Amino acid sequence: MRTHPFLRAFLAVILSSAPGTIGTLHAAERIAGPVAAELVRVIDGDTVMVSAMPWPGHRVTTYVRLRGIDAPELKSHCPATRHAALEAQAVLSELLAASPLVSLTDISGDKYYGRVVAAIRLADGSDPTTTLLAEGLAEPYRGGHKKTPRCS
Repeated sequence: MRTHPFLRAFLAVILSSAPGTIGTLHAAERIAGPVAAELVRVIDGDTVMVSAMPWPGHRVTTYVRLRGIDAPELKSHCPATRHAALEAQAVLSELLAASPLVSLTDISGDKYYGRVVAAIRLADGSDPTTTLLAEGLAEPYRGGHKKTPRCS
């Protein structure tokens, strides 16, 4: 899989700004943050696109997978799963519309480096994944294999 240039640039900026890490970081390492970011758009129930500001005067646009959750897939063949995916996307969109400026923390590349994985905090300090989990719109996810949903 091809690494996206924006993602490479974002990670290079983030990683090179951490003291004592230049030349010593590996893909599995995490950056604590926070990194200020502005929402560009919600992709689905567990992925957003942001314009991140790793330091003043520098912006990088990248996809961010929300750390710790897995939401239903919009491209599912199952109508019930697609409906649940649209619900998760709508709730995440509503939460982020109220707080388009966010902070990214616990930042790392995902397993294919097509996006970053990060915790996202809203301006009020809340975590949108808490709402998605509480409303049953996402499941906890710590990596590895995802559950295959049954179509009903």
